[in-house]
Amino acid sequence: MTTKMAKLIFYIGTLSSLVLFLALTVDTTGQFAALTHADTLDEQVVAGKRAFERRNCNDCHTILGFGAYYAPDLTRAWARLGEDSIRRRLEKPEVAFADSYRKMPQQHLSATEIADITAFLKWVSNIENHDWPPQDSAARWKRSTERMLAAAALSPGAALVEQENCLACHSVGGRGESKGPRLEWIAGRRDSAWIADYLADPQKLAPGSEMPDFQHLSVGQRHMIGEFITALAARRGGER
Repeated sequence: MTTKMAKLIFYIGTLSSLVLFLALTVDTTGQFAALTHADTLDEQVVAGKRAFERRNCNDCHTILGFGAYYAPDLTRAWARLGEDSIRRRLEKPEVAFADSYRKMPQQHLSATEIADITAFLKWVSNIENHDWPPQDSAARWKRSTERMLAAAALSPGAALVEQENCLACHSVGGRGESKGPRLEWIAGRRDSAWIADYLADPQKLAPGSEMPDFQHLSVGQRHMIGEFITALAARRGGER
């Protein structure tokens, strides 16, 4: 190959790459409004972002790829934890993280700031960013939906989850609501005994929780629910 030919290949390759990069950049920026659901970006969301920045939350947390890695990523926090759990963590972090060696400081947020930050995290959680971060991948959460729903006919614990209408506040495998944490997320962090105790008296283990108690269930039934939920972690792990 001659020097002239090598230079020609270099220039053509560089120019083609530049044109492709610019085209993709223009295409992506043109989709920002749709990908971020800009039509839902109201004054409360903006106020929540300002409160988030004012309280220097990025000093510990990452969100949309920006921030520190001391505390969990918050990009999908609302989808992962639910509204009630976020609110309790903001109101009383010293209680919510009592059993964690990484303590979230008490920021003494006002009720308005808590509502605004929660709204901001909900908006961020709905941004279509190609299923990032991977640990909160919507595809991963939904991957075992059919298996989990089929298990309801076989597992007493799953049947109790259906019976007690748990999915009116929680979600599992893409089904349910986001007021409380995803059951899969709970599965990776709590054992069945803790879940059974929590069902008996949520206020004892999570003061301020809006979750009702399930004392009408027997101890055995509460343990069945706990065993079903903790089994979700094993199913997720086996499918990764």
